[in-house]
Amino acid sequence: MRHVFLVLALWLSTLAAAQAEGLQDILQKHAAEVAKPSRKNVGVVLDALVSSGLPKVPLFLEHWSDKNIWQRADGVFFFAKVNGSQLSFTDLDSDKVAIAPKSGFKQLKPNGGVRRAIGTSLVQFQLSDPNLERRENAVASIARRPEAAQLAPLLASVAGETDARLKARKAQLANFLSARFAKRPKDRIAAIKSMTKDTSVEARSTLNQILAVEPGVSSEQPIGNIARILDPMKAPDAFYGQLVDAGLANPMTPPGAIRAALKDNVIDGRVGGFGLAQLSNPDIRKAAYLQLATKGSVPALVTEQTRTKALEQHVFFEVYTEKNPEITAAAETALGSVESRVAFAQTVDLALDGMSLASIYFLAAIGLAITFGVMGVINMAHGEFIMMGAYTGYVVQLFIPDYTLSLIVALPLAFAITFGAGVTMERLVIRHLYHRPLETLLATFGISIALQQLAKNIFGTQARPLTSPGWLDGAWVISDVIQISYIRIAIFVMALLFLALIVFVLKRTRLGLEVRAVTQNPGMAASMGINPDRINMLTFGLGSGIAGIAGVAIGLYAKVTSEMGADYIVQSFMTVVVGGVGNVWGTLAGASLIGFFQKGIEWLNPSNTLAAQTYMILFIILFIQFRPKGIVALKGRVAAD
Repeated sequence: MRHVFLVLALWLSTLAAAQAEGLQDILQKHAAEVAKPSRKNVGVVLDALVSSGLPKVPLFLEHWSDKNIWQRADGVFFFAKVNGSQLSFTDLDSDKVAIAPKSGFKQLKPNGGVRRAIGTSLVQFQLSDPNLERRENAVASIARRPEAAQLAPLLASVAGETDARLKARKAQLANFLSARFAKRPKDRIAAIKSMTKDTSVEARSTLNQILAVEPGVSSEQPIGNIARILDPMKAPDAFYGQLVDAGLANPMTPPGAIRAALKDNVIDGRVGGFGLAQLSNPDIRKAAYLQLATKGSVPALVTEQTRTKALEQHVFFEVYTEKNPEITAAAETALGSVESRVAFAQTVDLALDGMSLASIYFLAAIGLAITFGVMGVINMAHGEFIMMGAYTGYVVQLFIPDYTLSLIVALPLAFAITFGAGVTMERLVIRHLYHRPLETLLATFGISIALQQLAKNIFGTQARPLTSPGWLDGAWVISDVIQISYIRIAIFVMALLFLALIVFVLKRTRLGLEVRAVTQNPGMAASMGINPDRINMLTFGLGSGIAGIAGVAIGLYAKVTSEMGADYIVQSFMTVVVGGVGNVWGTLAGASLIGFFQKGIEWLNPSNTLAAQTYMILFIILFIQFRPKGIVALKGRVAAD
């Protein structure tokens, strides 16, 4: 029992002594390493500080990394701030503050390598810091520069993490570090296998780092974790350069070197046993050089034949930097699975982009489909109605700063304004030009130019902002690959609503019945009491009003300028023609075809959007040759007409 008490007393005295030891005491034991740290000796200081368990160690490490530690002439270290020629310094243990001339102190300036080592040690404190922001910064720091030493403290901090989102991030990052730095191969393989469904950039980067290779060359069968054997004949010059760099072959002898060597070895009008007059022949020059090389007068001649022979005598390969073949095999399998998922995700993302573009084209074209398809009027000013709607939204936002409320007001107001403009245009111009398509085209084209100039005079040439509400900011992020902005989702939903509304109006209302009747047989419709003139006016106004609403929606996504209508008029006509004139479902089909086709071309050639437009127009020209009535062609007497 007495021995037990003796051991207990000894342990308590040791603990008391450790507790009595302050931060300054530890630093003084390693004063030389603290004052002039290097990547080789800083580890000793850091180990001593971390193992001490003192609460001020994290603060000291932060100040040390930020170059805020100063040493007094007597060797004592302080936190300090410069104030002119004076220095405000703080005691490391007592927090007492004093002021003294700066000349009596020396600032410690650890280099970049030392600061990285300090940061690695500091992370383990920050990972469990009570402040959430500091913990997030620590995790972000690990993600930027992952190191093996960070794995243990990161794993230890996961269980105690209170924030669910940050806990998941820590677990993910710990998995990445385990895949690269875990001590046991089975732990690394388990971590790698768990990444097969992770399509993030970090996961792919981790797997690629594990599968990193370096080139190699050998005169025998290579050994090690070989990634692949290379064919040197695919790039003989490059592979021969690898031989030269490895000291396994001499550089190729250029023609200039041959000429210079022959010139330097001319004796009595001959060189290498040949007369100077014979040296105009390239084969003779090589033969003369070979003679000189045999005598040792010049370096050996290295020709293409020599190069080919040397390449055939060596094996070129790529070897994994990771020595364990089981780990690289698991990484290859995981990366293959990830890349397959990424390819599928990219396809889905491309489809969403195509759907988004199709919805924009549908909104822009649906009003034209009504006027052009039903009335047969080629309205070149349709794009300007879109522009009028966008500017309406902009003006409303000037008076109503609440973007949600302004959007609610702008949509019906844009419809009303463009509906009125369309009715006015139909009454004053279009009604006099029915069944005269060329005159209608020229007249509406002139109106479009006039409306553009009017917009320039009112709003100027500078693009105007049409700001979306805050709830439309950002994007719906499904994965690291798949994401779509909320504005595009809103435009897609609006396109669906308009599709449903137009179908309802045309199929379930009296106006729709009268429009269909006038479309199929105006004379018969008139005999049944329907006023074709009134129906044409309302139809043109409806198409123009829808264009105005489309302008508000498009303005949230694109720039609002006087020329914005011209960006959509061509696509709108192509959508209507390809889909099928006079058919709402045809317009939807045409918008879908053009939207998906354009996005597909842009994906194949992302650096040239003009090429996408060109190829799309060529495709449409070919398409019309084989299906002139469009995807959804009208049937019956109206089709025959």
